[in-house]
Amino acid sequence: MAYFGTRDLAGIAIFAALWGVLNVTLSPIFFQMFHLPFLCDLIGFTALILAVWLVRKLGTATLVGFIATILNFMLRPTAFHFLGFTAAAVAFDVLAAIIGYKRLFENRVLGAISLFIISVISAAIAGLIIGAFFLIPAILQRWGGILGWAGLHAVGGVIGGIIGIILVNALAARGITPKTTQPTK
Repeated sequence: MAYFGTRDLAGIAIFAALWGVLNVTLSPIFFQMFHLPFLCDLIGFTALILAVWLVRKLGTATLVGFIATILNFMLRPTAFHFLGFTAAAVAFDVLAAIIGYKRLFENRVLGAISLFIISVISAAIAGLIIGAFFLIPAILQRWGGILGWAGLHAVGGVIGGIIGIILVNALAARGITPKTTQPTK
């Protein structure tokens, strides 16, 4: 039996496509208007939380990140900064697996706090990588250097984490669980 089932792969593909396409279409507009990275993080970490909630297997967030990166490069070949989000997806995956999917999704309070922390840390990692390797110095200076840029991404992780947690808890409150999405035998 395969590690990821067809429904797992479909969920991964859907959330990766959501992240990749929304990032390519909406995030540049938001960034041009405000020079802030919040929308990138909001989209990414909401998608990661929902994908991990649905699949609950190690490798889910990493695959979402890799697929979103491929889509990003296909649609916007010069957007190398997205590699920071690829690394953030791997960090999200590892941290979620360490904490455990049962803890993340069966205890709403502890899970919400954990997902929130994972999102903030992962977003800060994306900001560090983007700031260190891909951002022009003029923007970095405006926001306090690499650490300031990482902090801005962490704020985006706060926003994306909150939205992802709200969506997961709303689904659970309505009795929608990953088990109810599986066909009965």
